[in-house]
Amino acid sequence: HGIGRYLGIVTLVVDGTHHDYLHLRYAGNDKLYVPVEQINQVQKFLGSEDREPRVTHLGGSEWARTKSKVQKSVKDIAEELIKLYAQREAQPGHAFRSDTEWQKDFEAMFPYEETPDQIRAIVDIKRDMERTRPMDRLLCGDVGYGKTEVAIRAASKAVFDGKQVAVLVPTTILAQQHYETFKERFSGFPVTVEVLSRFRSKAESRKVIDGLKTGVVDIVIGTHRLLQKSITFKDLGLLVVDEEQRFGVSHKEKLKQMRSNIDCLTLTATPIPRTLHMSMVGVRDLSVIETPPENRFPVQTYVVEYSDALLREAILREIGRGGQVYVLYNQVKGIQSIADRVSRLVPEARVGIGHGQMQEDELERVMLGFLQGETDVLVSTTIIETGLDIPNVNTLVVFHADHMGLAQLYQLRGRVGRSNRIAYAYFTYQPDKVLAEVAEKRLQAIKEFTELGSGFKIAMRDLAIRGAGNLLGAEQHGFISSVGFDMYTEMLAEAVQELRGEKVEKRADPVVEVTVEAYLPDAYISDGVQKVEMYKKFLAAIRLSDVDDLHEEIEDRYGEIPREVQNLLDVARIRAYAFTYDLASITKQGQQLHIVFRQEHHNKILASRLTNLTKLYPNRMQVMNVGGAYTLMLDVRGRTDEELIKMGLTVLKELPRAFNQQEELQNAKA
Repeated sequence: HGIGRYLGIVTLVVDGTHHDYLHLRYAGNDKLYVPVEQINQVQKFLGSEDREPRVTHLGGSEWARTKSKVQKSVKDIAEELIKLYAQREAQPGHAFRSDTEWQKDFEAMFPYEETPDQIRAIVDIKRDMERTRPMDRLLCGDVGYGKTEVAIRAASKAVFDGKQVAVLVPTTILAQQHYETFKERFSGFPVTVEVLSRFRSKAESRKVIDGLKTGVVDIVIGTHRLLQKSITFKDLGLLVVDEEQRFGVSHKEKLKQMRSNIDCLTLTATPIPRTLHMSMVGVRDLSVIETPPENRFPVQTYVVEYSDALLREAILREIGRGGQVYVLYNQVKGIQSIADRVSRLVPEARVGIGHGQMQEDELERVMLGFLQGETDVLVSTTIIETGLDIPNVNTLVVFHADHMGLAQLYQLRGRVGRSNRIAYAYFTYQPDKVLAEVAEKRLQAIKEFTELGSGFKIAMRDLAIRGAGNLLGAEQHGFISSVGFDMYTEMLAEAVQELRGEKVEKRADPVVEVTVEAYLPDAYISDGVQKVEMYKKFLAAIRLSDVDDLHEEIEDRYGEIPREVQNLLDVARIRAYAFTYDLASITKQGQQLHIVFRQEHHNKILASRLTNLTKLYPNRMQVMNVGGAYTLMLDVRGRTDEELIKMGLTVLKELPRAFNQQEELQNAKA
C-alpha cells in the first residue's frame, strides 16, 4: 500500500476472538490493521534524515507510480552493472604469481594480530590478483578497522612481482599519512615509495615523475595529480583508490580508463549494509571489514550541557597524557572567538584553527602541523569529518551537537578512539536550552550506540542511503528515499537476477490460520517494541526446535506463561509442522480444520495410508481430493480452543505415516 505511519500494536476482538494487529495510518486518516502473523509484509521505512517521508493514500495510484519510476531506474543500474561485469570478464589482465617468500616475510612483520575479516579480505584480494581478469574489488570498513593494511598487502604482492602501484587519495594530508605508513611498512625491503603532493618542490616532483617512467619508483601515493596526462608508468599493475566518491566527475572518467585492464582496489569507510551487499553479489566484488582490531575500546560518549569547566577539564586531561584534542565549532564566523576561549581557559595549550574558507595551502599547513604534534588543540568546522587518521587525538568536544545529523555525529566520533587508548567524545548543547524532540532522539541514539562497529547499526538510516549512493551513483539517493532502503535493495536484487536470466520462483510459505485466543496480552508484555520483537521471533520459528527455544526464552524473560500465550506457542508448533511437511495450508473454516497438501506432492502420498489416519478421530475425520490436492478435514464442533489445537497437533504428528516410504528412502539416499 505504500508508506504509512506505525501507531503500535492493538488487540481487537474479531468473531469473539482476541487478536493482535499492527495499527498503520495512511494519508487522509486511512487505517489498516495488519494481523501479527503477517508482520513480514511490513518493513520499516529507512529514508534519509533530511526529509520526512511522504505518507501515501490507501488504494491510490501514487504508490504504484513511484514504484514504477524507481523500477525503471533500478533496471538501468542493473544493466550498467552487468555490462561492466561482462566487460571485465572479457578483458585480459596480468595474473600475479602466488605468494613468494618475500611476501611471507613481509606479512610476518605486521606488528598486530589481523582480524578475521581482514584475513578474509586479504585472501579474496590475492585470489582476484592471481586470476587473468583484472580485479575490481571494493573494500568497505569502518574508520580505523585496518583497510590500509589490506591495501598494503595487495601492494606488496604487486611490487614483489615486478609491477608498480599507484595509490590515489582525495586530500594532500591523507597522501602524506599514507606515504608515512607505506614507507614504514616497506622499510627493510628494496621497495621505493614516493609521494606526489603540493608539499613537494617542483624538482622533487619532477624526480618522482621520471622515476615512475623509468620504473625506479615502485609505489607512488598522490592526489588527483596522479591522473594528469604528463604522468606515465613503466609497468603499472595495481591501482588503489581511497574514498572514490570524493573525486570529481572528470577524475572518475580518467579512473575508468585506467582501471580497464589493471587490477583495482577501492577503499571506502561508508558502511555498505548487508542487504545491499547481497543484492550486489556477483556484480561487484565486495569485501566488508566489520570487526574492530584487538585492544580497541569503545569511545566514551557524553551528551551534556556545555560549560567552560567541562571544556577545560577535558583538554587538560588529554594533554596531560600526551594526547591531542579536536574542538568542533561548525560556524566559521565565531570560530576565532572559540579558539580565544580555549586559549584563555587552558593557557598551556597550543591552539590551531582549521576551516573550509581558509586558503588550501594554509589549511594543509595547519593540519600537517597538528598531525606532527606542533599544536595540542585543533578548533575546526566539520572539515575533520572524513579522512583524517591521527591516533594521538583521543578527545573530541562538539559545540551545538543538537544542530547536527546523526550520520554526521557518528562520522565525527569516528575521528577519535583510533588507538589503544580510551577516547572521549563530548556532544554539548547550550545550557538551559529545551531541545527539539528530533535533536534529542538523535543525541540519545549516539549515546546508546557506543559499542564498536555500531556504525552498521546506528546510522543505517542516513549512512545506508549514502553508502548506496556512493556505490550506485549519487542520483540514486532520491530513488532510495522515495521507496525506502529495504524495498530498493530488494528491487535491485530482482532486476539483477532477471537480467542474468536467473528466474527465481519463490514458493509461498504454508498458510496457517487457526482462529483461537492466541496473542500476547498487555498484562504479560506491556512494551510495544518487545511485542513486535517477539512476534517476529514467532514468525521466524519454522522448526519445532525453534518453538521449544522460544517457549524457554519467553518463560525465562516474562515468567509463567498464560493460556493465550500457550495457545500462541501451540499455533507456532502447528506452523512448524506445516513447514516440516511442506503443506499448502492449515486453516480453520467454520467448524472444520482443513490440512491441505501441495498438489506437487500428490505422488508421494498413499491414499490408503491417509485414509488410515482418519481412525485417529473416527466420525470426525475424512479425506477429500480437491482439485488434485489431498485435504484432511477434521470436525472440531463443540471443542474448546485448547482441544482444537490438541487434535490438530495429534494428527500432524502422525502425518509421516501417510507418505510413501519407498520414495522417502530414495530421497534420503539421494
